[in-house]
Amino acid sequence: MLNFTDVTEFILLGLTSRRELQVIFFVIFLMVYIITIVGNIGMIILIKISPQLSSPMYFFLSHLSFVDVLFSTNVTPKMLENLISETKTISYANCLVQCFFFIALVHVEIFILAAMAFDRYMAIGNPLLYGSKMSRTVCIRLIAFPYIYGFLTSLAATLWTYGLYFCGNIKINHFYCADPPLIKMACAGTYAKEYTMLFLAGINFTYSLSVVIISYLFILIAILRMHSSEGRKKAFSTCGSHLTAVVIFYGTLIFMYLRRPTEESVEQGKIGAVFYTTVIPMLNPMIYSLRNKDVKEAMKQLFRGYIFVVEKYFIRILRVLGLL
Repeated sequence: MLNFTDVTEFILLGLTSRRELQVIFFVIFLMVYIITIVGNIGMIILIKISPQLSSPMYFFLSHLSFVDVLFSTNVTPKMLENLISETKTISYANCLVQCFFFIALVHVEIFILAAMAFDRYMAIGNPLLYGSKMSRTVCIRLIAFPYIYGFLTSLAATLWTYGLYFCGNIKINHFYCADPPLIKMACAGTYAKEYTMLFLAGINFTYSLSVVIISYLFILIAILRMHSSEGRKKAFSTCGSHLTAVVIFYGTLIFMYLRRPTEESVEQGKIGAVFYTTVIPMLNPMIYSLRNKDVKEAMKQLFRGYIFVVEKYFIRILRVLGLL
């Protein structure tokens, strides 16, 4: 029997053992990762430099994009390396670090989504008091809680992972270090870890989702009280992007984590994890840019400004060369 400190490395079995599929997956996930990084960092920069995107909603959105960058970077590079490498190993220290950041960033994201739902309720339900109630100080406090709570929760959960014992089996049936496959392959210490995982996931998902549901109930009531159809349409449009992100995010989380780890659930979880760790971080900036008029207008203004600067310098170069 080997405990975690006696294990030097694990073998990640990945998505498939077929070489031709590994090459295809490498190309696909590399493109997805590039789009994810460019899209989310682009969203952060756009929010930072655009005056019309200075409201609390976009402040929270910039942090959501930041977490998506970290989340994708925690998983995807190692997955890409293993797809083209003959030795698909990960050291036990790196495995613990990956578990830690995975759990931390999941909790940070669910509570950021909850804070964004509360922000939408304040904007629609109390528009006259929105500026004072959602001040810069309040927003900083609301965004600080997900980071502090998420990383403290992850520290406790990772310590339980450190207590797992393995009877010579070091093959993880996954493409990254995750709790369900680790619990499934361990031969001792699983009871406390399994029920701690289910308890923490159940409590935190339920609490954050309750904030989202209650906020949207009050938003719906506020919208139904509006006399203007145009006002109702605008209110629904401001919530559409966030609601889409919430449904996709929580649906995948519930599918992955609110079940006991079995051979079948681990295999199904790999499919969900692909969507969760690579696709959702890529989709979030698209969801918020394609469905949001303010973001689209800010992008148009930025593009016009960029074209103007390029044109200005091009004309200057032509004059220096004596062509104008």
